Amino acid sequence: MIGMNIRVLRKKQKWSQEQLAEKVNVSRQTVAKWENGEALPDIYKCQVLADFFQVSLDQLSRDMREEEINQLGPKGKQFFGVVKVGERGQIVIPKQAREMYQIHPGDKLIVLGEDATKGIAILKSEGFLEFAEMIRKAELKGEEAE
Repeated sequence: MIGMNIRVLRKKQKWSQEQLAEKVNVSRQTVAKWENGEALPDIYKCQVLADFFQVSLDQLSRDMREEEINQLGPKGKQFFGVVKVGERGQIVIPKQAREMYQIHPGDKLIVLGEDATKGIAILKSEGFLEFAEMIRKAELKGEEAE
């Protein structure tokens, strides 16, 4: 599992075994042994590898298909696929995203947009509203201090 993930992630970055070995401070032979399943990196090296590949330890260590690895975004970023907008503007949030972010029927979501990139973000309202309330309170304290 880990070995195959290291190999695919390394190739995705277009790094040779030698280049990865230099980054992680091991020999090329060690990288080859990891990739061939002859040895496993220790937990510290796993974290170093995850950081270099911009993935989580979970992503590095779990059994992933090559196409899933190729769709990985940078650490903390997710790609859930493509959705189609319905006639009335509705979209279906992919099941994996709903599960990961605990989005349930009846939840209120906030839709934000950015003109420059034509980007849209969808946030759960409670987290966003809590953050907005924190900002409002901080501004009020700042005004009182003046």
